[in-house]
Amino acid sequence: MLNQDTSLSAAPVTAIDVRQPDFYINRELSLIEFNRRVLDQARDDNIPLLERLKFLCIVSSNLDEFFEIRAAGLKQQVAYGAAQTGPDNLSPQEQLKRIAEITRALIKDQYAVLNDFLFPRLAASGIRFLKRSDWSARQEGWVKRFFNRELLPVLSPIGLDPAHPFPRILNKSLNFIVSLEGKDAFGRNSGIAIVQAPRSLPRLVAIPESHSEGPYDFIFLSSIIHAHVGDLFPGMHATGCYQFRVTRNSDLLVDDDEVDDLLRALEGELPSRRFSDAVRLEVAGDCPADMTHFLTDQFNLGTDDVYQCNGPVNLTRLLAIDELVNRPELKYPGFVPGQPARLARNRDIFDVIRRGDVLLHHPFESFAPVLDFVRAAASDANVLTIKQTLYRTGADSAIVDALVDAARVGKEVTVVIELRARFDEAANIELANDLQEAGAHVVYGVVGHKTHAKMMLVVRREGRQLRRYVHLGTGNYHARTARLYTDYGLLTCDAEIAEDVHKIFHQLTALGRPGKLKRLLQSPFTLHKTMLECIEREARNAREGRPARIIAKMNALSDEQCIRALYHASQSGVKIDLIVRGVCCLRPGIKGISENIQVRSIVGRFLEHSRVFYFFNDGEEQVHLSSGDWMPRNFYRRIETCFPVDDKRLKQRVIQESLTAYLADNSQAWVLQNEGSYKRCAPGGHKPRAAQQSLLETLSE
Repeated sequence: MLNQDTSLSAAPVTAIDVRQPDFYINRELSLIEFNRRVLDQARDDNIPLLERLKFLCIVSSNLDEFFEIRAAGLKQQVAYGAAQTGPDNLSPQEQLKRIAEITRALIKDQYAVLNDFLFPRLAASGIRFLKRSDWSARQEGWVKRFFNRELLPVLSPIGLDPAHPFPRILNKSLNFIVSLEGKDAFGRNSGIAIVQAPRSLPRLVAIPESHSEGPYDFIFLSSIIHAHVGDLFPGMHATGCYQFRVTRNSDLLVDDDEVDDLLRALEGELPSRRFSDAVRLEVAGDCPADMTHFLTDQFNLGTDDVYQCNGPVNLTRLLAIDELVNRPELKYPGFVPGQPARLARNRDIFDVIRRGDVLLHHPFESFAPVLDFVRAAASDANVLTIKQTLYRTGADSAIVDALVDAARVGKEVTVVIELRARFDEAANIELANDLQEAGAHVVYGVVGHKTHAKMMLVVRREGRQLRRYVHLGTGNYHARTARLYTDYGLLTCDAEIAEDVHKIFHQLTALGRPGKLKRLLQSPFTLHKTMLECIEREARNAREGRPARIIAKMNALSDEQCIRALYHASQSGVKIDLIVRGVCCLRPGIKGISENIQVRSIVGRFLEHSRVFYFFNDGEEQVHLSSGDWMPRNFYRRIETCFPVDDKRLKQRVIQESLTAYLADNSQAWVLQNEGSYKRCAPGGHKPRAAQQSLLETLSE
């Protein structure tokens, strides 16, 4: 049981209107603020050097998706004349202006960290990224030979004139705009050419040992092209060469009301993602203004859409270093995920589950039992049916292999695949086709709602009865992310939970009203309503003088009704702790509104992904694990499951591991200030505590 603090301030619930825009943080600006916390990891000398570089790259990857989806959506609202605003009351135009200002400052800081901190420290550790000015004569000779052998045959420079219009530029591809002097053999010269770097070419080129001066010397592909771009235009003089990269709207537009076959509709839409409307232009920091204006005209962008880069325009490609450099001491130490002792002693996973629920806390505990569960179901002659939802699985998925094996041997296999898992659409289409060829029943959920729930149902004949086994999770069935994301999984054969899961699968695959659920909460039906009721119950208990407490851990909090309910609970005197990794639109610490609310964000080695909801409930503590955050999309536009942890021992595990430990973290935690910024916690004179490291030490082997 968590310690209860009943000496909290309580204001009359109706004293202040909690719908005032000043009480809410903008969703998009909160997301950019999260990337500031990620970037700070790249500055942290306590983190291994190559991991710091990885955090810097993650910021670029996150910003790519932000512009492809979030900024693109705002631009569409402006184009359509929409005046839609959120609870913060910022118009789409105002949001785009603020995004440009804040992101430009973030990118400036990002390149400063790379150039002033990471590159010098990497060089001191024997990992060098050589500029053209650093090349020795021998290296220059090698680069020229490499260019002639590997690049010249595949590059297709385009000199712009009426017969050579501006080319179609792929989304997020590396390109160069070149200024030229002189005339070619036909007397042509527009003064401008475009060189597109094929995606098949590596962005980092390792200098061979025979020509390097250190253990790991690298050259950027962009530097090689810069050095020899003149060779692409014989007889002419290249007076300038500048990198650029365009980001395009990547949100697929499929009208649910007009689609007969969702898979075919998505297959038709995927190619358009590569050449859809431009939303951002990244250019080299030294690109002249006239060249930049020329590019913005070509992409129909404005000056607010231009971001100058003091280095390579695509830092995400630096992630390749992880595979190219064998320096374990510069990376996080490896670990072996733990496994519950019951599973280690008994290899019959069905027998283990019959004897009691199994809770798995990834990545500190292994994802292998989940794989063992589906493999056992596929090979067990007594298993009749397997049903599973798949949102993201990754390439070469062992779970998918097991489902294919099960279907091929004649078991009833039903898979609900969410085709519109963003940026995994193509992989999921291929997955659907493979499963159908194996004989599995494949459906795509409910039109208009993403199937985001993570659940598996196995029906097994045991003597004269059929028993149902269930896996429920907060994360995807993806073995790789199970080592990178914090998530929970529950294995159970509880009859009521299994019946609820059966009903949800019936909803997803058939038509009709399967009936009320007994134990599970589900979006879009009961999850939102029940969360509001639980918050109000704590508020009522506080007003009546009883102890009251709310702790909620999630990825994002943006639902206005939930925020208003939390404000009312705070006014009633409820102590509220929110552990929100990313977006948080609630503003804590407002006098008379949210004085009793603290919001913290944990940014560490693993991506915080689990959703845990705790309510004191007058001493009858309630703990729920969920696949969905407190966001409108999760409450209204997705199929989500939220399941209780009722076993006392497992409940206390969740409270200790995901709530108590995270609230005590003074090393990787950031506390949200009421103006919207975050302040990093520091141990001060106390013992340093990092929740993720503590869990690694206690749960892994």
